[in-house]
Amino acid sequence: MTENFNEEKNVNKNDNLNKKSTAKIIAYIMVFFVGCLTMYAIICFFPTSITESVIKEERNVNITDNGIAEAVKKVYDAVVVVSTYRDGTYISSGTGFVYKNDNDKYYLLTNYHVIENGDKVTVTFTDGNVVETEIVGHDEYADIAVLSIESKTELAVAELGDNSDTRIGDTTFAVGAPLDSAYSWTVTRGIISGKDRMVEVSISNSNTSDYVMKVLQTDAAINSGNSGGPLCNSNGEVIGITSLKLVSDGVEGMGFAIPIEDAIGKAEQIINGEVSDYPYIGISMLDIANAYFSQYYSLIRESGLDSGVIVTSVENDSAADKAGIKANDIITKINGEEINNTAYLRYYLYQHNIGDKITITVYRNGKTVDLEVTLGTNKQTT
Repeated sequence: MTENFNEEKNVNKNDNLNKKSTAKIIAYIMVFFVGCLTMYAIICFFPTSITESVIKEERNVNITDNGIAEAVKKVYDAVVVVSTYRDGTYISSGTGFVYKNDNDKYYLLTNYHVIENGDKVTVTFTDGNVVETEIVGHDEYADIAVLSIESKTELAVAELGDNSDTRIGDTTFAVGAPLDSAYSWTVTRGIISGKDRMVEVSISNSNTSDYVMKVLQTDAAINSGNSGGPLCNSNGEVIGITSLKLVSDGVEGMGFAIPIEDAIGKAEQIINGEVSDYPYIGISMLDIANAYFSQYYSLIRESGLDSGVIVTSVENDSAADKAGIKANDIITKINGEEINNTAYLRYYLYQHNIGDKITITVYRNGKTVDLEVTLGTNKQTT
């Protein structure tokens, strides 16, 4: 009897639990459907406010980067297309820019190789106006040329910057006329990839390097026709003159520019008529790297050197002759700076003025000899 009563009690207890569980499930379902109905009502009756909120958020995302348009605007109209002629025939084009004015006279900068061999140079402005210029002067090794024009109308003048605060990674942009002016005033953007890069260049268009230039490196696209144009910082200030591009298999995005301080210093010398001849020591020379399969093979092997400059002959009564430099000497240093080849020899030699005394280190007969040379002058180089 007692067992039957307990079983009946347990059954009633389980029934009560099942009823409570069912009630909770029904309550959850009702809350879910009420929530769905509420959301549906909000969407149906208040769609405008939601749409406006979404649109505002999208607009905020779209205007986070304004680019460099304002910086480009500051320099754009100061940039010109430079066209070079010889005996009335067009021979080449490049880029330049107006960098200063003196009353009604305006001065423009470009690269020397842009106007090389020309006897007439014209510049084209962004408004299409074409003006013939005066060639004020140039410096071949600095790759700088100065042009001037007279204008009663005020012209745009580029604002010059300062590289002392320029950092690797800073934004840069170039303005130029790539592909022989087919795409004039093209703007390309990049960063400063390196400073004080030593780049060997060929002035004689040969396979050997003639000189070394200390330049800024940028990954802003620089193509044929950009030469002579401005490289600018994010404030629209000119910090360099695009001069050359390293072109080689497997190398991409390496452009170079002459620092504006170096360019302006040389330009002012040209305008003021202060440019003098480069120092001259009076030797003929050959790079070790180019002399392995020549009469100098035994000399190179004996020296154990893999870089330097072999003196092949010395001009009588020249600065080198007076200092005691002899044929078959191998020049290894100038004032302690390593001389890898003739390009570096010219670079370190041309940092000095005529009349300066320098120390040239040579390898001779198994010994290293330091010789003091007083720099002379001559219209030919080295």
